[in-house]
Amino acid sequence: MDKQVQTVNTGPNYKRIYHDFIESKCPDKLEYIKRYMSKESMSLSDVLKINNIIFFDGVSENQKFKSYDKQTIFEILEYQKKYKLNNSQLAKHFKLSRNTVTKWKRIFLV
Repeated sequence: MDKQVQTVNTGPNYKRIYHDFIESKCPDKLEYIKRYMSKESMSLSDVLKINNIIFFDGVSENQKFKSYDKQTIFEILEYQKKYKLNNSQLAKHFKLSRNTVTKWKRIFLV
C-alpha cells in the first residue's frame, strides 16, 4: 500500500507567486524586489511593499479585489497600536477604506 503524505497548507507562497508574475509580466521590476525575494520568509510589510512596486499606478483597478486573512488583519491592527494611528491614518497607509478598518475593529477587538 502506498502511503500518502499529507501536507499542511501554511498560506500562499508569495515568493513563488511574485517571481512567476514578475518573470512573465514585468521583468524590468525584478531588480527592485530582489532584496525581498532573498528573504527566508516574507512578512506582511514585504508583501505590501512588493505590491506597491509592481502595481503602483495611483489607484488601480486591482485595489478592489484585495482580501485579508485573520493573521494579516491582526498585524494591521497591531501596526495601528504600535504607531498610534487613527482609523483614517491606518486606512490611508494600507490603502483601505476607513469603514473596513472600523468593521475589523468591531469584529476582532470586541
